[in-house]
Amino acid sequence: MLKAKRAGLRRPPVTVVGGAAACALLAVTVVHLGLGASGVGIADIASLLAGNPDPHTEAMLWGARLPRTLAGLVAGVALGVAGTLIQGVTRNPLAAPDTLGINAGAYLAVVAVAFTGIDVGLLGGGGVAFVGGLAAMVVVYLLTVGGVLTPGRVLLAGATVTLAGMAVADFLQILDENSTRGLYFWGQGSLLQTGLERPVLFGAVVLGAVLLTPLLARPIDLISLGDETAESMGVRVSRVRPATLLLAVLLSAAAVSVAGPVAFVGLVAAVAVRRLGISRHAVRLPLAGLFGAALVLAADAGAQLVLPPSAGYGELPVGVVTALIGGPVFVLLARRIITGDADVGAAVTTIRPVARRSYLLAVAMGLAVLATAIAVGLRVGDVDVSWAQLGAVLSGAGDQLAREMVAYRLPRILVAALAGTCLAVAGVAVQAVVRNPLAEPNLIGVTQGAAVGAVLMIAVIPGAPAAALPLAAALGGVLVIALVILIARAGGGLDPTRVVLIGLGCSYTGSALVHLMVVGAQMDLSAALTWLAGSTYARDFSVLGWLIAPILVGIVLVLTARPVDLLAYGDDLPRAFGLALGRTRMLVLGGAAVLAAGTAAVVGTVGFVGLVAPHLARRIVGSATARLVPMAALLGAILVVTADGIGRALLAPLEIPVGVVTALVGAPYLIWLLRRRSAA
Repeated sequence: MLKAKRAGLRRPPVTVVGGAAACALLAVTVVHLGLGASGVGIADIASLLAGNPDPHTEAMLWGARLPRTLAGLVAGVALGVAGTLIQGVTRNPLAAPDTLGINAGAYLAVVAVAFTGIDVGLLGGGGVAFVGGLAAMVVVYLLTVGGVLTPGRVLLAGATVTLAGMAVADFLQILDENSTRGLYFWGQGSLLQTGLERPVLFGAVVLGAVLLTPLLARPIDLISLGDETAESMGVRVSRVRPATLLLAVLLSAAAVSVAGPVAFVGLVAAVAVRRLGISRHAVRLPLAGLFGAALVLAADAGAQLVLPPSAGYGELPVGVVTALIGGPVFVLLARRIITGDADVGAAVTTIRPVARRSYLLAVAMGLAVLATAIAVGLRVGDVDVSWAQLGAVLSGAGDQLAREMVAYRLPRILVAALAGTCLAVAGVAVQAVVRNPLAEPNLIGVTQGAAVGAVLMIAVIPGAPAAALPLAAALGGVLVIALVILIARAGGGLDPTRVVLIGLGCSYTGSALVHLMVVGAQMDLSAALTWLAGSTYARDFSVLGWLIAPILVGIVLVLTARPVDLLAYGDDLPRAFGLALGRTRMLVLGGAAVLAAGTAAVVGTVGFVGLVAPHLARRIVGSATARLVPMAALLGAILVVTADGIGRALLAPLEIPVGVVTALVGAPYLIWLLRRRSAA
């Protein structure tokens, strides 16, 4: 008690904290105004304000600098206040506009309207973003209602909605690049503006919303103590919580309308204010707005200082920098969170195996479906090959064009099949260790770790031999999964949901690092993004050798099925059978990392295959690893080969990256799976 009082005495007064935050924001704002590619510094702006007119400086100030700075202030204040509101009424320290999918929903809605070609105007665009953010929040609620509302479940639902929303947005941008031109860059979070109109308009919206927050401050204080306590003190929780969330969605939509979905600002600002020991939301909310604004402007200023546009570097979106800051913060918070899901894995992942005859029949049907998918894949594309022509080519005849098309498509289809096989087996391995059917290489950071390793190799050693790329990717994937497990265990046991949450934080950070390296090394951004989206374009037989090591790892996994089976039963039973649990887990996870990372080196970051294929296979043949791995491998091959065919045929001659197609399938499947678990 005495220690707590002494700690409380050491906390700085609210006035000191507020004054320091305001001074820091003022300093960052001044620095931010003086940065840019035009050669106009803060001294020139000060001279202009002192009454020394200069047309060039005046044009830069009003046309570029002031709009950009004002956009950062508006977005930062809106996200900081929104994050604090959400955390207050949900009592979830990881809840924020981006972690609950609100920003992704708003972004998707704006992209969808741009895709239709309808001009809704500035304010109408803000309304569209609000509707999209509100719809995303409703989906998160529907995914979590009906069960125990643990923080882990809510965050998994938010991550699912985010993945689904971003996948659909990417798909719409590929469908119509003209209508959605420039939205991808804005989708990373950017303060670039064409004038003062947008930041001023939405600044007024944010100001009006912030002025309403004092009415909610005391009710949120009481809700933070628990719903029953708040009700006993006269708070209508059933009304205050929805009203607060609606206000948070409005603020988030305004921020997205100004600067796109800037990542983790709401989370970091709310956490920073809470760590200062400020308990009353009447003080927390404005301070979080100040912290959020300072964070956004400081991140944008840092991006311009590290990679100055005047030196020839491309624009580094501010959302990439805030993700580099917020990703590690999310990981540290996830390490300490009590998810309430520590024992859910074994019950979900253990299913009785089917009879041998049924298993053989399922495998035979899978082979038949795979053969059909390969045959269809050989036919479709920018130049169709008829069944008769395909038969003639396979028999050694056929015309020249048909032979060329088959010769071009066959290697990439085989690469797609083997890549799907490796990703599916990697998913089996990850789920066996984590004991969570929602875990897969893409969700726990392995794929992004592989991307970091591969891009780092390209950036540092551009002339490195081809064999170095898969090795660097494999090393990156292994290091990330080792880091995820290490952090998760330090948080108190291998909680399945905690592993996924920490992996998501590492994945966000990895994506930001990749974008930073692409801009910093001045790589071809479009080519890098195509690879990151997952693509089999122009793959030939030479890259098949890169998949030999992952395939060998998958074979070893089948041969060591019994130890992998035991992992599904927790800790005590495997140890009773003499299994070296820690070593086995690390070996299996290392194998999963080699499988996923080696595949990423060949086809880029293809997601959701490691989730969908093992889950379907488990429902078909049961959980026994010796049967699950071959079935999952078949389903993974079918999924990626089919996605490759759809990507080539749907908008021919334009190709949709295979990773986008698998995300369009996998994200809804993940939503269904999470909803099914909620209803169970």
